[in-house]
Amino acid sequence: MPRGLNKLTAVSVRSLPAGKYSDGGGLWLHKRPDGGGQWFLRFTIHGRRREMGLGSVADVSLKEARGAADSARAVVRANLDPIKERDRQAREAARDVHMLRDIALDAFESRKAELKGDGKAGRWFTPLELHVLPKLGSVPVSDIDQKDIRDVLAPIWHTKADTAQKALNRLGICLKHAAALGLDVDLQATEKARALLGKTRHKIQNIPALAWPDVPEFYASLSDGSVTHLALRLLILTGVRSGPLRFARADQIDGDVWTIPGEAMKGRRDATPDFRVPLSTEALAVVDEARRLARGGFLFPSVRKGVISDATMSRFMERKGMDARPHGFRSSLRDWLAETTDAPHEIAETMLGHVVGGSVERAYRRTDFLEQRRILLERWALHLTGRGGLLFKIAAR
Repeated sequence: MPRGLNKLTAVSVRSLPAGKYSDGGGLWLHKRPDGGGQWFLRFTIHGRRREMGLGSVADVSLKEARGAADSARAVVRANLDPIKERDRQAREAARDVHMLRDIALDAFESRKAELKGDGKAGRWFTPLELHVLPKLGSVPVSDIDQKDIRDVLAPIWHTKADTAQKALNRLGICLKHAAALGLDVDLQATEKARALLGKTRHKIQNIPALAWPDVPEFYASLSDGSVTHLALRLLILTGVRSGPLRFARADQIDGDVWTIPGEAMKGRRDATPDFRVPLSTEALAVVDEARRLARGGFLFPSVRKGVISDATMSRFMERKGMDARPHGFRSSLRDWLAETTDAPHEIAETMLGHVVGGSVERAYRRTDFLEQRRILLERWALHLTGRGGLLFKIAAR
């Protein structure tokens, strides 16, 4: 052992009074009056004397302090400042620690273009934000395993099953996003968590809908010309989902055809063509009224900014004491088609914007049944306005 090194002992470290004591080679112990102490290393780099803290005696043993001092002296011999090198390594380590929240936000931003309304309103991110990130957001994504996921979703697995499933699925997307970034993650963690959570006891309930014979009475009550009333009228007349309806723009309507961009249709892919909706005479009258209230190009603007919310229409029906909700009018239309017309299945499903048939069948079938749907929606409008509207047979061509 070189002379002048390792002057202290483990016993002396504990028993020495307050003061500064050298262990040799620039390693010092600073004992405080309260019995605590701090290790530090004195060194000279580029002609400048510096002191580098190595931790407290409560956390760092004498042996560990000597090891840290040896490493720092090796850095000095390489003509580098060990304090700056330690700070640099800490910054690099911090960059390598990717927290789940950062990964989730990055995954959300990457997917926004394909999320339609869910991306614009941030709804895709909501299940994660509310139920996962408060507990796991600050956890490095590489450290997350199935038990972490199980623990965070167990409280809502049965009581809020749909939300829990969305959170789990989107967490799986975040893990795949992390893997694509080159991070070491367990891509099976969500499926393992699903096995730990077990089968949900929650029973999926269909959205309540008005029976089709009762829809005309409700339609007639929507008579004050407000944005909410007009939006509900066009929703009922066309059978579209509330998302495309709420974001309907005046420039999407050409003559008696409303063209909904393909990316706005639920379940559609970027390559899917736009969806054409034939507008009945009654629907065109509603559109004309809505144009007078349009703002920013949107037919159904919100009172404050943006467009009317889905909740606005739902709350309107709730205040009227109804169990049915806006989305349920799609079921009303589908039941009317099934019970009062002879419309073929593919036409009835296309009325609702559903994808019909396999990929090969769709490749050969180029029609969207626009003219047949035009006849059906005109008859539906007659039914809604109390003028009959039963159609017993329509051909698929």
